This record gives sequence, C-alpha cells and structure tokens, in this order.
Amino acid sequence: MKNLMLIKCALFLLPALFMVAACQQDKATTKTIGPFPPEWSEGVVWYQIFPERFRNGDTTNDPKLEEQKGSWTAELIEPWQIHPWGSSWYELQDYEKENERDIWYNINRRRYGGDLQGVINKLDYLKELGVGAIYLNPVFVSPSHHKYDIAYYHHIHPSFGPDPEGDWEIICHENHADPDAWQWTSADSLMLKLIREVHQRDLKIILDGVFNHAGYNFFAFQDVMEKQQRSKYKDWFIIHSWDTDTSDFKYEGWWGVKVMPEFREEDRNLSEGPRNYIYAVTRKWMDPDGDSDPSDGIDGWRLDVADMVGHAFWEDWRKLVKSINPQAYLTGEITGSIQHIKPYLQGDEFDAAMNYNFSFITSEFFIHPEDFSVSDFDSSLRKLRNAFPFETNLAMQNLLGSHDTDRPLSRIVNDHLPTFLLQSNFFDETSARNPEYITTKPSEDDHRILRLMVLFQMTYPGAPMIYYGDEAGMWGAKDPGSRKPMLWPDIWYQPEVLNQDGSRSQEPDVVEPNTGLIKYYLKLTEIREENPALQKGSFEVFLVDDLRKLYGFVRVLDQDSLWVVLNNGWEPQEIDKDLLPEGKFRDLLDPSANAKTVLVVQSKSGRILRK
Repeated sequence: MKNLMLIKCALFLLPALFMVAACQQDKATTKTIGPFPPEWSEGVVWYQIFPERFRNGDTTNDPKLEEQKGSWTAELIEPWQIHPWGSSWYELQDYEKENERDIWYNINRRRYGGDLQGVINKLDYLKELGVGAIYLNPVFVSPSHHKYDIAYYHHIHPSFGPDPEGDWEIICHENHADPDAWQWTSADSLMLKLIREVHQRDLKIILDGVFNHAGYNFFAFQDVMEKQQRSKYKDWFIIHSWDTDTSDFKYEGWWGVKVMPEFREEDRNLSEGPRNYIYAVTRKWMDPDGDSDPSDGIDGWRLDVADMVGHAFWEDWRKLVKSINPQAYLTGEITGSIQHIKPYLQGDEFDAAMNYNFSFITSEFFIHPEDFSVSDFDSSLRKLRNAFPFETNLAMQNLLGSHDTDRPLSRIVNDHLPTFLLQSNFFDETSARNPEYITTKPSEDDHRILRLMVLFQMTYPGAPMIYYGDEAGMWGAKDPGSRKPMLWPDIWYQPEVLNQDGSRSQEPDVVEPNTGLIKYYLKLTEIREENPALQKGSFEVFLVDDLRKLYGFVRVLDQDSLWVVLNNGWEPQEIDKDLLPEGKFRDLLDPSANAKTVLVVQSKSGRILRK
C-alpha cells in the first residue's frame, strides 16, 4: 500500500485545481494586516526539522506501538520495537521480518524516538550553523510518524515529552470542546521550554498548521463516528451520507484519504466549529499564558496545503494572528503557477510561501544545464522575482528540498530523470519504488553540484531554508526516503548494502556526517551574517553567458556590494575584470585567491567578491 500521506505531492503538479473563482479577485487595494512581511523574516536562514527523525533526546519517552492506532498502518502487529537509529534504511530488522510484509509497509511503521528534548539538545548546533529560524513539521497529537493526521491540536504528542503516560491520562479525561478546560501536559510544557531556549539564542520558531483536515483520531470526528447525526460536531466535516439502514457513513477525506477527514467550509471560510477551535489553538501556542505578551509563544506558522482552505478563513485568521503578535510570520505551502500563488501574498493572508518554484528552477539549471541554459535560468528567476514586491521575495523560503521531495543530492545522482519543470509525474519518478531511481550514495562530483546550488541559494534574494541533514550530506528518494534519521557524529551508522528492491549493492555505502559539507554551509552562513547585502540587498544581473555557462549578479545595500559569479560548467572559465568596477576585490570563499587582471572561476564552483 502506498504512503497515502504523500499524495500531497501531486498538488505540486496541479497548480490551479483547487483555486476557486474568488481567488482571482483583485486584491491590489486590500489593507495589509501587520508588517508585511515581518522585518526579521527578510533574508533569515531557515532550518526545517522533522521531529521524529531529528534526535532522540530522551529514551524514556519512546513511543509505543498502540500509539499508531488510527493511522493507515493501524494493524498493531507484534513484534514491534523502536527502530535502531543507525540501522541500514532498506534492510528489514529481525522484528520486521516476522510480519512478512514488504519494506514499504514496515518503513511507515518505524519509529525512531525523535522528540522535543532532542531538538533542545541540538539548538547550539543550529546556532553555530548560522540558522536564524526553525520550522517544525507537525508536533501535535497524532498516530503517524509525519503527524499530518492530528487528533488534538491543543496538545503536543505525549511521546515528544517527558511523561507520556501522565499526558495520555490528561488527554483522555479532558473536555476538548472547552478551551478554558484545557490543561497543560508535560509535553506542552516542554514545548514552552523549547520556545524559551530558542528565543534565548535569538532564534525564531514556527509550527506547522494543518487546518484543511484533521486525523481519523481527531476527537470531534470520533464523536461524529460514534453518534452520527446526534453529534454536536456533525457540521465540522463534509458528510455525504450517514450510517443508517439504507446507507453507509461516507465523508470527504483529504485527497480521498479517509484517515484525514476534511473540515467543512462555508463561504470560503471554515465552518464555525473548526474555525473557533483553530482560533483557540492559535491563541494557546502564540500567547501561552494569555497575558498579551507573545514573547513566550511561537513566532508564526507554516500552513499545510494552504490553497485548499478558503481565502476568507486566511484573511480572518491573519487578523487574529497579527492581533496577538504583529511580528508573527505566516508562510503557506502553496505550489503551482505564479498566478495561483499571488492572491495569497497581497498582505492580507500570508507573508511568504515555501518557494518551490525557486527549487524547480534551481534544480533544472544546475542538474540539467544542457537542457536549461543560463538565459533560461535568468529569465525564469526574473519572472518569479518580478511577480512580488522585493520585500516579499526576501521573506520567501527558498528551499532545495523538503520532507515531500527527494534529497537534493539524490536528485543530482538521478540526473537521467527529468526534474520538476519537465516531468508531469515527477513525484512518481523520484520515488524509490521507481526501478530507475538510484538510491546509492552520491559521488564527489554530485557534491560539487550541490555546493554550487547551495552557494546560489545562500546569495540569491530570499530566506534560504535547509532541510535537516542536507548540510550533513544525507541522500534519499522522496518520502519516505527523505525522512531518514539525522546523521550525528556520536552515532554509528550501519553501511547501506541493500537497494530498495532488496538487491545488494556492489560496495557498501558508508553512512556518516559529511563534515566538509557542514563546514561549507557554515562558511556560507557566516558570509551572509557578515554581509547584510546578501540578506536584504538589491539584485542585479551583470553576466549571462550561455556558451560558457556563467552567471553573475551583484547584491547592493547602501555602500556595500558583493559580486557573485557562478560557473555551471565542467571547465574552468576566465572572466575579464572589466565586468567589475575598478578596484581591488577579495573572494570571501577563498580570501587567499585575490583576483588580478583575469578572474578565474573553477568548474562547478563560484566566487563571492567584495571590494
């Protein structure tokens, strides 16, 4: 059975499917609510964490098998155990072999024990890496590893905190319909500690808001399942037929997925019940003690499948969010054409979006340079850049990969497959189920391409987002392959010897953090931190050379200017210094390599020059 959660990926390829006619309205005169975008979000470096796979900081709270009840792998088959963090990804453990199911079934049953304490323990690592803001994938109560099928939005999942048994006791006896009756569990309190620890390091943190649908275990949906038309929550969901003598209970699941019942909408807004519940949840996590001081709350939200929720809801919800914290940052998972995205970024809904179009264009250029010229690259970026105010571009989360895509390194390895721009079934092609997809370790040349992509990501206008482990050299196909446990130097990892089809590789792939790549990321974030022009400076192209695959641009802020030259070819190239202003320059990546009369850019590399 396929992982139903990741049908989401198909949305990337259907840009206008869910766009109602009202989306096309002209919002040019709409009054913005709150700073648009918040100044702190312009040019900040993001780090995306998939909590279950980031770090097991507390082994006493590891999840139990029964917690998976209600997910699509709800068969609670014994034996089961916490999966060894350093085990080989495509190799079944002894406990898994006993259920006689395939690798794909077992991968989705695996739990590695990642938790909030693990995130807290690694905040100094993130600070040293140059990260300025953290985006956490869902952390609320849910039976799945991904937690997009939420049961209780007002509580953190118990096994993310220090006292799961005590938390489950509270949850099971709580009046969930009354926010005044909500209690604070130990996991909730640990989330508040995480927020404090983040803010003490001068970092920001946002949570994943899944407001289009809930999970099968969602308390209101369970009440509907039990009481049918008599449930006080019956208007929360899209019910097609009730369970009677003449019909079966039928309802709308997100993208047809029945373990994710959709919330009902009225007039482009969520119906009153789920809307009020989400408002209460928003207040809890943005101002936990209710004292009108949001400093103890989260700094914003990432909104899942945001274009599947009506505009009216986002407009009203933004007003609530900004009334709590005017500096809160709202970013939507909105994919598709520029025309599809623009209505959401007019100042009355979101501050920015996960910039998948940046990833599409960047991947095409650096991985398929023979098919996508420098001119194509430049014109595509210009079209995307010109669609939004420059401040909005600065706040866009410029990602290379995420929990929904394959890892950038594996995308480079699979350059024989079309990338985002040219392949309508990209997410099928990048699945490890595709026999043509290569899942083995990337080569040194693959790493050179990635470094060039990251160099561009860190110098182009926007807020570069690192998906956990990309900086450590992690590789993998799309979900679930992009959700392997994080690589840490204090953990030994079993070499990967098996391919996705069970065959053995010719040579074992050594699995360990790539310290050289980590240092490269660190160097680039240091350059960004020391040169505000890379964070908020203007952008102008000065070199587009299709024949030699050269691209150059300048970032300017006040009297500071930085000149970036990229060589996307496999041969060193010389650049005449007449292209640059008169004066001496130093290369911030390699200060010892001063440019003389001729500027040399090595193959698959770049230079960051400052006067």
